[in-house]
Amino acid sequence: MTSKTMNKYALKPLALLLLAAFALHAPLSAAADEKKDGKDAKDAPKAALTVTTTKPSAARLPITLTANGNVTAWQEASIGSESNGLRLTDVKVNVGDVVRKGDVLATFSADTVNADLAQARAAVMEAEANAAEAAANAARARSLEATGALSAQQISQYMTAEQTGKARIASAKAALATQELRLKYTRVVAPDSGVISARSATVGSVVGAGTELFRMIRQGRLEWRAEVTAADLPRIKAGASAVVKAANGAELTGKVRMVAPTIDPQSRYALVYVDLPAPKGAEANAFKAGMFAGGRFELGASDAMTVPQQAVAVRDGFSYVFRLNPDKRVSRIKVQTGRRLSDRIEILGGIDAGTQVVVSGAGFLNDGDLVNNVAAAAPPVPATAPVPAQAAAKAAKAK
Repeated sequence: MTSKTMNKYALKPLALLLLAAFALHAPLSAAADEKKDGKDAKDAPKAALTVTTTKPSAARLPITLTANGNVTAWQEASIGSESNGLRLTDVKVNVGDVVRKGDVLATFSADTVNADLAQARAAVMEAEANAAEAAANAARARSLEATGALSAQQISQYMTAEQTGKARIASAKAALATQELRLKYTRVVAPDSGVISARSATVGSVVGAGTELFRMIRQGRLEWRAEVTAADLPRIKAGASAVVKAANGAELTGKVRMVAPTIDPQSRYALVYVDLPAPKGAEANAFKAGMFAGGRFELGASDAMTVPQQAVAVRDGFSYVFRLNPDKRVSRIKVQTGRRLSDRIEILGGIDAGTQVVVSGAGFLNDGDLVNNVAAAAPPVPATAPVPAQAAAKAAKAK
């Protein structure tokens, strides 16, 4: 056997040994790589929450000014007795009754007044009779003046008696008018239309002149006297619209009638008088004179940058939004909020119009959290809105 043949047979076992070692090492390397990949996937950070995002949008929001105040009667009328020492015989109205101008509210006994009235009429008749006699005597004296049958003194006396008779007639008629007024005052009438708000009249009582019997809200009109600070007072003008809200949620829309010319030195508030329409139906029970009510003045509208209310998180008394960064992590940003309209809030500062803010899930996030951003669902199409095919068909039919 030559040396060449011996080398050939010696290399064969070595090759087989190397091949077996490679075959054994290949599965072990694959398993190690697979284990390493699994460990890397396990160590990768996970998203804390799946969220939706949006950018601030422009909107036109109303400018309002909130205030509080009392609802009072526009004007109150005090209805009293103009008769003295007469007995009240009938009261025809009670608190809450609606009356018209000239309606009889109460009556007094007129027996004494009728007797005095009859005496005054008799006094007028007596004065007229005496005046007629004095006038006849004066006429005869004038006819005899030229003859000298009567002295100048006698003629003057007749003339004076004539004038005195006329004066007595005037005096008696004045007394008669006084008694007629007393008779008129036995009937207490409403000086204006309105609602009776208070009653102190009692049947059978004898009251003096000037005693208040009723109080009335003139024309049933109410007004809201809003308390406004001196800084906000220049923003309110006469004629501005105001919405007043009662305790049960009912609302009335009125107009500013007048802004008070002075400010209370104690409270530093000024009153703004808002005329309210006459409440009807359920509103009549909601709005009463003397109640406390809140409201707002509508001063126009202005442009604003808004975000959904869900995007604003309130923590420790401050408002925050979460900005989505390119690395899919969020940053908590303090913002200043303003007006609210439906489900949107005005942002006055802290972010700009291009900031991507988290909407759903903002209340559960912390600064630096990793999130998974998904597209927000499109708003549903209203049932009454036609689909494009139907719209095209209707347009073609119209042509």
